[in-house]
Amino acid sequence: MKTIKNLTADELRKSILQLAIQGKLVKQNPDDEPASELVKRIYEEKNKLIAEGKIKKDKNQSYIFKGDDNCYYEKIGNNEPVKLEDLPFDIPNNWMWIRINNYVQKVTDFVASGSFASLRENVKYYKDKNYALMVKTQDFQNNFSKDLTYTDKHGYEFLQNSNLFGGELVLANVGSIGKVFRVPALNIPMTLAPNSIMVRFFDDKHLLWFMNMFQSPFGLELLLSISSATAIKKFNKTDFKSLLIPLPPLEEQQRIVDKINSFEPLLEKYDKVEKELSKLEKEFPEKLKKSILQYAIEGKLVKQDPNDEPASVLLERIKKEKERLIKEGKIKRDKNESYIYQGDDKNYYEKVGNQSHLIDCVFDIPDHWNYIKLSDVILVARGGSPRPIQDYLTNDEEGINWIKIGDTDLNSKYIVSCKEKIKRSGLYKTRYVHKGDFLLTNSMSFGHPYILAINGCIHDGWLVLSDKYNAYDKDYLYYLLSSPYVYKAFCSTVGGSVVKNLNSDKVSNTIVPLLPLSEQKKIANKLDYIFNYLIMN
Repeated sequence: MKTIKNLTADELRKSILQLAIQGKLVKQNPDDEPASELVKRIYEEKNKLIAEGKIKKDKNQSYIFKGDDNCYYEKIGNNEPVKLEDLPFDIPNNWMWIRINNYVQKVTDFVASGSFASLRENVKYYKDKNYALMVKTQDFQNNFSKDLTYTDKHGYEFLQNSNLFGGELVLANVGSIGKVFRVPALNIPMTLAPNSIMVRFFDDKHLLWFMNMFQSPFGLELLLSISSATAIKKFNKTDFKSLLIPLPPLEEQQRIVDKINSFEPLLEKYDKVEKELSKLEKEFPEKLKKSILQYAIEGKLVKQDPNDEPASVLLERIKKEKERLIKEGKIKRDKNESYIYQGDDKNYYEKVGNQSHLIDCVFDIPDHWNYIKLSDVILVARGGSPRPIQDYLTNDEEGINWIKIGDTDLNSKYIVSCKEKIKRSGLYKTRYVHKGDFLLTNSMSFGHPYILAINGCIHDGWLVLSDKYNAYDKDYLYYLLSSPYVYKAFCSTVGGSVVKNLNSDKVSNTIVPLLPLSEQKKIANKLDYIFNYLIMN
């Protein structure tokens, strides 16, 4: 069961309305004229209009009264009174139950003065302004500012029984059951459009009570009870007029309306706060995740182990491996090769040849870590596209996987399959990538990392990062590339005024921390544990 603490503003509003229509929102005043007297006056007014020929007598008009046994009875014409059983809830002693048709002056719909067959002949629709506005339920939601529909004078006169003058209520009776609107007084003739019902009252004082009642859970349930059980719900005016509703004294109606109105500013404030909290709840896990990632890559998530092999030793091994590959002619020496070191002043410097310059590192790292450029240990390259690509696509099972951005899932860190293959003849125009390589989108939603679980080829919308020297634990590298620090570094290097693009050289020059492999594994395991916990909870 929901408590008031976890009700939405809309649920609170409905709870207030439900209390209101059951007589539990304001205190009853014994000096109020009973609703039974109000009903008598309504009957007298109806009979007067019938006698004047202004409205027709309803053959089903009934009279509801309270018997000596405090039960409600209904009398139709000269028939014997029938006891009303299973009323939905008790109401205060000075209230009454009444049929809608006996309470209001008029209930009508779009075809009140003609048959469906004659509508097409007599009622024309116009999008440009014409004699009369045809009022639709959407118009209320649009504040009568767009998508209006008009009819000519002939159509307006043909629909005279459903003409509107302001102050009526309009209810949607097809589809959006439960929508209730008050017709404003507009400076143009108005008539009712299809798919709605109009209610006119003897006195505007009754209107607000009726409106609040049908916006309550009880009111919606009433309307649904007479609606067809089809995909598009619909009810008719005959069933609507027969609905049984509670009626308080007129003075209490006003007190109830005033009380409901007094709650509205508070509910609006509550609704605003609720939406802000809802937004915060949605954003908080992602913001928390980013904070934890940043904490991790700064070396603050797990304790450092003095027995771990320092990153400097790992770097020396990689340098030796590079020298071996250079001597064997397998790779070329980078003429711009550099390395980053920490000076005696605790600042970080990059040395290129015989020159050193101060670099701006955002955060301090533990003593046995090192700052490096990604290219010191990672090979970064851009994909390529054989063109026109249609000439290279194939259904041959021997074709090579053609990995596209559409093959990714933002909620997964792996690319496990692809939808298309290319011919082997396209290999020399593209780039072949391997399981375990990292892919980065280099345009649009740039910088999101994926780990390849398949071999294949990539187009020029991708950057591939290959850890040829095993400098990083794959799970740690995924988290590092996903961190706010690296994303911010990528953002500062992207080009393009509209579509942002990652440049392979600039990604290669991104400065990142390198840490002992054993600590990388511990951090990755800790992050896995924390993020799985966040998902589960």
